[in-house]
Amino acid sequence: IRWEGGDPGVANQKSPTCLLLTPDLRFHSFGFAARDSYHDLDPEEARHWLYFDKFKMKIHSTSDLTMETELESVSGRRVPAIEVFAHALRFFREHVLKEVKDQSSSVLEGNEVRWVITVPAVWRQPAKQFMREAAYLAGLVTPDSPDQLLIALEPEAASLYCRKLHLHQVIDLSQRPIINGLDVEGSHPFDSSFRQAREQLRRARHSRTFLVESGTGELWSEMQTGDRYIVADCGGGTVDLTVHQIEQPQGTLKELYKASGGPYGAVGVDLAFEAMLCQIFGADFIESFKAKRPAAWVDLTIAFEARKRTAAPGRANSLNISLPFSFIDFYKRHRGQSVETALRKSNMNFIKWSSQGMLRLSAEAMNQLFQPTINNIIKHVENLMQKEEVKDVRFLFLVGGFAESPMLQRAAQNALGRNCRIIIPHDVGLTILKGAVLFGLDPTVVRVRRCPLTYGVGVLNRFVEGRHPRDKLLIKDGREWCTDILDRFVSVDQSVALGEVVRRSYTPARMGQRKIIINIYCSDTDDITYITDPGVRKCGAITLDLLESGAVAASAGDNDKGSAIERREIRTTMQFGDTEIKVTAVDVATGQLVRASIDFLSN
Repeated sequence: IRWEGGDPGVANQKSPTCLLLTPDLRFHSFGFAARDSYHDLDPEEARHWLYFDKFKMKIHSTSDLTMETELESVSGRRVPAIEVFAHALRFFREHVLKEVKDQSSSVLEGNEVRWVITVPAVWRQPAKQFMREAAYLAGLVTPDSPDQLLIALEPEAASLYCRKLHLHQVIDLSQRPIINGLDVEGSHPFDSSFRQAREQLRRARHSRTFLVESGTGELWSEMQTGDRYIVADCGGGTVDLTVHQIEQPQGTLKELYKASGGPYGAVGVDLAFEAMLCQIFGADFIESFKAKRPAAWVDLTIAFEARKRTAAPGRANSLNISLPFSFIDFYKRHRGQSVETALRKSNMNFIKWSSQGMLRLSAEAMNQLFQPTINNIIKHVENLMQKEEVKDVRFLFLVGGFAESPMLQRAAQNALGRNCRIIIPHDVGLTILKGAVLFGLDPTVVRVRRCPLTYGVGVLNRFVEGRHPRDKLLIKDGREWCTDILDRFVSVDQSVALGEVVRRSYTPARMGQRKIIINIYCSDTDDITYITDPGVRKCGAITLDLLESGAVAASAGDNDKGSAIERREIRTTMQFGDTEIKVTAVDVATGQLVRASIDFLSN
């Protein structure tokens, strides 16, 4: 879909994650339209409007995400996060259905669409469930037909797309001549080949259509059967690393190591710029400027982002970033001195002031802003490559919007190019989108995944003197039990195939019980025995609804001795091999399905 708007001179830019709500919390616009409308508001009025940007990252950074979690708009007003996400998804839904209608003149019914929402692989279960709930709220699908919505993992989607590529659709960084990796006056072949690469990327961005081909692309003909590769998905917010192996002859994928990554996306460079401004002009001034002139602040960040895209290694000239007039004016009134004086006093020698009202960032300054984020990414890939399962991997795909940055490409080639071939698809910013379409057509293509965490429940076992600690002893009906033992469902980094299940049986504790609630615990390590061990946390709950299936026993008066019904067994089946954890249950005595749900959000 073509978006309206975008920055001048940047073709087919991805729409920014921005949303604008009116003062009475109604949806106004999304993406470039939201950004531009906010910019055009009268400054006094703008303070009452709610502008949210880069809000997808907040879901990753919130440790105890619930349906009540709030997001703060630029002007400081807070709104439930789920509503912000639902507004955006509702907008996509209407946009897509309209686009389909315009192009095919047929009207799609709601139940004819399978929706795919992509999320970073490093997101935990609560964040995935949050996206699903937002989609229900936005009316994409109804909770009664959950299968119409797939949650796809971004690096998996990228991987699906990458394996379909042909050689003319990728840039292979290792095929570039590098003179000892040194910059010879910034003019050696490496630099010009980067320019070519950038030009190719720019051209490729214009083509939004792509063919879904069967089988795998010719790139793989030189990769042996069972070959393995890493996909590094470098986006705006997160960096996600996945290691896959292609299983022949069927061409399915098998995950070799649990997804890893972290908040090392391109946003880190923007934050470094903001920190630099705070250093020069004072954090209190920047805070107050944001609050009083929110639209001008957004303009400044946009000006920086546009320059950030042009940053390349080996460029000698400075980059100019124009400061909004209101920034210069506000600073003078706030601090009683000029912006120029502040710059001089700050002793930042690689940032100068130009008489045209611009900040001049030297190449060195730009390098410093990129460095921490890029170093994090490289370090992460290097750590991954040292793992036993990943040791001999020879291919690294760089995908995602940040992978377009020559700064990142260069650093990756210099640090990692000796150990593996680094390959970048032409339309690198759209890799995930296109892969998500492939995933929607066949969600079973990723056959084996690795568990990101150890999951289990607390149970009672017979108490064994000498093996179990005394403080776990519980005496019940004259028997000695040990409490809080972790009954593992799956272990961290365990391979789980699609359709593979974990079964457990549960019985109601008392007559007439309407619900069984089972708390789920998780941990980043597998070296645990009890749910009270350090690092173990309660992360969710399974609810078995006994009322629905008629599984509640008759009142105790009928049979004082307690009938077979009383000890009824509910067999629960869990699946960990999919992108989301799923649970079903059945009443063994009657064979009836019991309504079972698993919840990670109301913790």
